[in-house]
Amino acid sequence: MLYMTRMDVTFPPHLSAEDIAVFQAREKEYSGNLQREGRIQGIWRIVGEYANHALFDVETNDELHEVLSGFPMYPYMKVKVTPLAKHPNSIR
Repeated sequence: MLYMTRMDVTFPPHLSAEDIAVFQAREKEYSGNLQREGRIQGIWRIVGEYANHALFDVETNDELHEVLSGFPMYPYMKVKVTPLAKHPNSIR
């Protein structure tokens, strides 16, 4: 099943720049693994925001929830999930 997500990150003011850098490194590793596994099909930065769109390919809603909640920055994320279905005009 395909899901388009929008993930917005807002760190609390008490986190130091070093704390944030640790989160970013852990996030990069986690995201990279999901991409290599094929569970993230693509990820795009939203220009001018600390946010992204990502296309997930997972089997169930529960699997998506597990994957999303595994992100190191998850406690600081607002996530919007849009389930996708094949468009009848799609040639792929």
